[in-house]
Amino acid sequence: MRIILNRFIELLKWPVALYMLISLPAYAQSLAYFQFTNLRYLALFGGFFLFFISRGMMDSSVKTSMEILAHELTHAFFALLTLHKVTGIRIAWDNSGGNMSFEGEGNWLITIAPYFFPLFGFFFMIAVSFYTHFAPMNLFLNGILGFLIGYHLDAVGSQIHEKQTDLPKVSYLFCVLFLPSANLWTIGSMLAFNSRGWEGIWVYQELIANLNTRNLNMAMNFLSNLF
Repeated sequence: MRIILNRFIELLKWPVALYMLISLPAYAQSLAYFQFTNLRYLALFGGFFLFFISRGMMDSSVKTSMEILAHELTHAFFALLTLHKVTGIRIAWDNSGGNMSFEGEGNWLITIAPYFFPLFGFFFMIAVSFYTHFAPMNLFLNGILGFLIGYHLDAVGSQIHEKQTDLPKVSYLFCVLFLPSANLWTIGSMLAFNSRGWEGIWVYQELIANLNTRNLNMAMNFLSNLF
């Protein structure tokens, strides 16, 4: 089963990259549909800016260790999702890097996951879902989500560099096609969750589909008028 799933994921690699490239305008346009002036988003932006303020106060070795651990845990999470047995996680003593080992061949999704998927943010959203069964959402939780968005953007920015060994494994071309839209999708989904929970994320996906359809129609009309 794992082998079949790996083969299927590998078949999706370049179609997904092409879809993300085509969808880049839609993901950028979608940001205009959020009501950033309401209190939930003001609290979120408060948490977002608090991260970058606190970032400067963090011990650099602690910050690096956290980023490496989150990086390897994200690899491990996607390995488990795609039915691989994780056999170990290692962090170098000097914070120069880390390694996650697993059984099987693996796939591009395991390799690229830390560069677009907000592991801490995802599990926080799950925790919020449980919390809101017993108590209403509050601005403090919105602020924490903003803090985690800031952490995600900072972590992704610090991990994408020429010495990163993961990126050549999936090819730099794939990274250029996939990662910009993948990160916009991540941020848009978290913003949508901030407004309406998991329902908001489904609404956000519908918005992207509608924007893609509109953009495609506009492109077709432009080409038909051109020729």
